[in-house]
Amino acid sequence: MLGILDTAEAQRIARENGLDLVEVNPKSYPPVCKIMDFGKYKYDEKKKQAEAKKKQVVIGLKEIKLRPKTDDHDLEFKLKHVRRFLQEGNKVKITCRFRGREITHPEAAQKQLDLIAESIKDVGMIETGSRMEGRNMMLILAPQSKAK
Repeated sequence: MLGILDTAEAQRIARENGLDLVEVNPKSYPPVCKIMDFGKYKYDEKKKQAEAKKKQVVIGLKEIKLRPKTDDHDLEFKLKHVRRFLQEGNKVKITCRFRGREITHPEAAQKQLDLIAESIKDVGMIETGSRMEGRNMMLILAPQSKAK
């Protein structure tokens, strides 16, 4: 802690020590400066950001598309994909798209979505229940929390 110094004096002290004079808070009166190795400071900041980025977890949203008339075998096949996505830690959005007059029988799609939700209870849970949006019925599943 050096106290209040003239700018030229502070620059001379920094130069003598082989360091830089860095302005920390220019809006205060008098402006606050630090004598430090600015290159090392920038390097350390970059390392901290890289470490934080490495530790962050990215959760993806995978989508499976169905139709109300999707056959049982095809449904089982898509169910395997849903299980794999949930085990990898991704959320899964299941969309059942209605075409033409299929929209008059939403209970068929509801039955499919309920079947899928029931069969993945061991690896996932329902995040958003099935709901209609236009000509689509959607269900969002999330991976089971690891807190168990």
